[in-house]
Amino acid sequence: MQVILRDDVPNLGKIGDVVRVKPGYARNFLLPRGLAVEASGKNLRMLEHHKRIIGVKAEREQKTAEALAGKLDGLSVTIKANAGEGGRLFGSVTNLDVERLLAEKGFHVDRRRIGLDEPLKNLGTFPIVVQVGRTARATVQVTVEPA
Repeated sequence: MQVILRDDVPNLGKIGDVVRVKPGYARNFLLPRGLAVEASGKNLRMLEHHKRIIGVKAEREQKTAEALAGKLDGLSVTIKANAGEGGRLFGSVTNLDVERLLAEKGFHVDRRRIGLDEPLKNLGTFPIVVQVGRTARATVQVTVEPA
């Protein structure tokens, strides 16, 4: 029996895959839990339609992400922080602080997309990679100055 997966199923497939399974597995597990639908002609046509729509949306999102990455690339932002002797900060600058700085400049980027491996604890200028969309990346220069 062929079914179209509506959700990722371990050891079987991903969303939208058409897979062949035993009828009992489909009837007793996949279909009642909403993990799959029967692969009828109508459902296959609907799947193709959804794939086309998703493709158009993904293409549009990619273009917007590339445009945003183009604006962000080379951007320089400055944050003021309390520092002690030798340029060591009393706190640290985290990706949340960088997110707030970018939001003030009009760029709304999720903090989980900001490539800051560990918080900044010194004064200076640091290049930070921001993941915009699936493939687009931008490098932002963050300067930490004493308050």
